[in-house]
Amino acid sequence: MRLVILGSGTSFGVPVVGCRCEVCTSDDPRDKRTRVAALIESDDGRRLLIDTPPEVRLQLLVAGVGDIDAVLYTHEHADHTHGIDDLRALSARRKADVPVYGSGETLLQLTRRFPYIFDDRIQPPPGSSKPRLRPTPLTSFEPVDVAGMRVVPLPVPHGDVTVFGYRVGDVGYVTDAKAVPLDVVEHLRGVRVLVLNALFDQPHPTHLSIPEAVAVAAAVGAEQTFLTHLTHRHGYAVLARRLPVGVAPAHDGLTFVF
Repeated sequence: MRLVILGSGTSFGVPVVGCRCEVCTSDDPRDKRTRVAALIESDDGRRLLIDTPPEVRLQLLVAGVGDIDAVLYTHEHADHTHGIDDLRALSARRKADVPVYGSGETLLQLTRRFPYIFDDRIQPPPGSSKPRLRPTPLTSFEPVDVAGMRVVPLPVPHGDVTVFGYRVGDVGYVTDAKAVPLDVVEHLRGVRVLVLNALFDQPHPTHLSIPEAVAVAAAVGAEQTFLTHLTHRHGYAVLARRLPVGVAPAHDGLTFVF
């Protein structure tokens, strides 16, 4: 199995427009963070894409990915969904629908925001096209087979939104969580690698702080935890030095094979 971190940045991305801080002007390529997304690839080459941020086209090009088997959506916020039109190239190449999964609320919001995609009565003009997507709602904690991989949706709070984290085999992926409830921790135990959002050093009303994320990592006990959804307040090298053994910052392009 292979995990690729396509994007590791917060909703602003890094560098932040107009900012001249040390991280935004850093020469370290690990400090260049596009909006969060990930790819999970099975041993037989099937691929699950997690979220479609605004940079997803560029992320897939950099990763050398020309096709996917399905998309898992965590929630409906713009930094996780507004690259959805870039699935058009993938469905056109497949000449078939791309399956997309998420909570019922997330999929409902996507149909409202992008009716031209999901409403079959809206057809593109001659010479154009639109993404061909097949939405399937998921239920919290109910396993489902997606492209031959066992996927378990894990609900976590994010302000007034419920986000789906996912367990896919030995991978746990949780982003935009304010907390990770005990029942979700229990479902994550036994994963070999955990990806977890971490925002600031101090508490935040809708996201885990870095200390909170480290505590969740200890509770889950994965062999390796990567922190994602990182801001420009923390450069990669400095953050990496202060994290405990088994916890590291994620960065765009990070690939973990096991």
